[in-house]
Amino acid sequence: MLDYFHSPRFIDKSPREMFSTLLDEKTYLCSVRTMYRVLEQNQEVLERRKVVRKTHHQKPELLATAPNQVWSWDITKLLGPVKWSYFYLYVLLDIFSRYVVGWMVAERQTAALGKDLIAESCRKQDISPDQLTIHSDRGPQMKSKLLVNLYADLGLTRSLNRPYVSNDNPFSESQFKTTKHHPGYPGRFGCVQDARGYFLDFVPWYNDEHYHSGIGFFTPRQVHYGLAGQIYVQRQRTLETAFAAHPERFVHGLPKPMQVPTAVWINPPPNQKTPQQGTPTGPETSDQSRTSYLNECFSAVTRQEIKFSGEVPSLA
Repeated sequence: MLDYFHSPRFIDKSPREMFSTLLDEKTYLCSVRTMYRVLEQNQEVLERRKVVRKTHHQKPELLATAPNQVWSWDITKLLGPVKWSYFYLYVLLDIFSRYVVGWMVAERQTAALGKDLIAESCRKQDISPDQLTIHSDRGPQMKSKLLVNLYADLGLTRSLNRPYVSNDNPFSESQFKTTKHHPGYPGRFGCVQDARGYFLDFVPWYNDEHYHSGIGFFTPRQVHYGLAGQIYVQRQRTLETAFAAHPERFVHGLPKPMQVPTAVWINPPPNQKTPQQGTPTGPETSDQSRTSYLNECFSAVTRQEIKFSGEVPSLA
C-alpha cells in the first residue's frame, strides 16, 4: 500500500481517491480506514495545504492592589460628520481606581501619538522605574518599536492581550461603553475640535463626579488619590446615626456602606478567590464596642424592653 502511495501516480492523491481508482481497475488493497491507519503509523498523515499556524499566547494575569500599579490603554473610533469619517480617542486608565490618567483625541492612530501620551501621563503621575505595568491589545501602535523603546527608557512593563480576546482588556472596554452610553454623548462629531471640546467636559465628570459601581460607588479621583477612606468613615457615621434614631428599620442590624476592593485582577488564576472588599486606606471606621452597643440597642427595642433615646456614644 505504501508503494502505491509513493508512486508518481498517487503521490498527490488522497486515500479515498486512490481507493476509488484502484476499484475501477478491479484492484482491492484494503479499506480506506486501514489506509489512513497505516499512513498515520508511518507519520505520513499531514496537512498539505498552507494553513495559518496559530502561536500560543500566554493568558495575561495582572494584579493591582493600589493606584499606579497597572494601567490599561486602548483606542476607540469616534464617528465623524459624514459616513466613513472617524476621529480616534486614546485613553489611559488605572485599573485599580478606574481613574483616567491620560487621554487624547486625534485624527489618526499612530505610535508616536501613543508614545507622547504615555510619556506625559507617567510624568504627571510621577511614575518610578519598575513601578508600572501597561496593558493593551495587540494593535500595531501598541506593539511598535517606539513604545517598546519608551517602556525600556521609563522602566515600564508591557502586557498584551491574547489575539482576538477582548476579555483580556475588560476595563478599557467598560470605560468606552460608559463613554458612548452617556446621555450627553452626541453620537457624531462635526470636527476634531468638537470632539476635543466634548471630552474636556466628559473626562472631569468621569473622574470627579461619576460614582463607579466597581469601586464601591466612590469616584475614581477619590480612590486614586486616597480620599476614599475619610469618605467611607463619614458614610459609616451617617448610617450609624440613622440606625441609632430608628433601629427598627434595619432588620439586619447596623448597615455598612460599600467598600473599595482590596485587589483588582485582569484574568485571576483559576484557584484565586475573588478578593473581599476592604475598607479604604484611612482612619478606622468605628470602634468594635460601639458597633456592639448599637446592635444590642436594636435587639432591645425590637423586644420592647427599653425605649431608645437616640443618643450615640462618642468614638472616644
